[in-house]
Amino acid sequence: MAAPTASDERTAYSLIATDLDGTLLRGDDTVSDRSFAALARVARAGAQHLVVTGRPAPRVRPLLDDLGSGGLAVCGQGAQVYDAGADRLLWSVTLDRELAETALEKVEAEVGQVYAAVDQDGVGGLTLIEPGYLMPHPTLPAVRVGRRADLWCAPISKVLLRHPDLSDDELAATARGVVGSLATVTMSGPGTVELQPCGITKATGLALAAEHLGLSPADTIAFGDMPNDIPMFDWAARGVAMANAHPELKAMADEITESNEDDGVAVVLDRLFPEG
Repeated sequence: MAAPTASDERTAYSLIATDLDGTLLRGDDTVSDRSFAALARVARAGAQHLVVTGRPAPRVRPLLDDLGSGGLAVCGQGAQVYDAGADRLLWSVTLDRELAETALEKVEAEVGQVYAAVDQDGVGGLTLIEPGYLMPHPTLPAVRVGRRADLWCAPISKVLLRHPDLSDDELAATARGVVGSLATVTMSGPGTVELQPCGITKATGLALAAEHLGLSPADTIAFGDMPNDIPMFDWAARGVAMANAHPELKAMADEITESNEDDGVAVVLDRLFPEG
């Protein structure tokens, strides 16, 4: 991990990319007053704030409204670039449902039964959960279906997996070992191991959104807390991990800030975008 240098202390970044859960959001799904104030200074300085999250576009829209953001957001682990002002997807890619079923079969052949959910594609897409699946974020809306086959009734952006006994790290490692090129496996939070379209990461969505904004990796500082943020850190000029971050992300971060509960994003933004 590199310590901040003098060059980092200037307002050098035109794009501030933040994860939501465990990063910008507190545990109660709110943004603190300090974080609101820091993001307001970012905007006054002419820089862009871009949410980059695993949540699908329909689950992000209320938060963007709270933030007063009518711009772009990267959703669904990079599978969607969402224009909040127009309420439309500028770009999206779906996970082939037959490949998803095959990937699930391969995982269950190794670890036994898992419980699955899917995020449907589109700005009106639902989150569907099969019997036995427990939502890691109980505040997020979901529709319970009667059987797994009902998960595949419409195009999907990703599959979410939970195992009754294995840890997230164990489930993710096993899934990566057996899924191969059928899907990209990510771990995005407690109880959240996901299958998404092969080759799609937060970095692919961030790169597309940045290009749309006329910005580049050199313009970007990224904040995150989980291994799914590693591609985003690799892409951006600087990556800042939260104090509560997964060890894999901390190991490759340029800087570690305070936790999400202690306004870690704002701590860094207060330094880079001071009052003045």
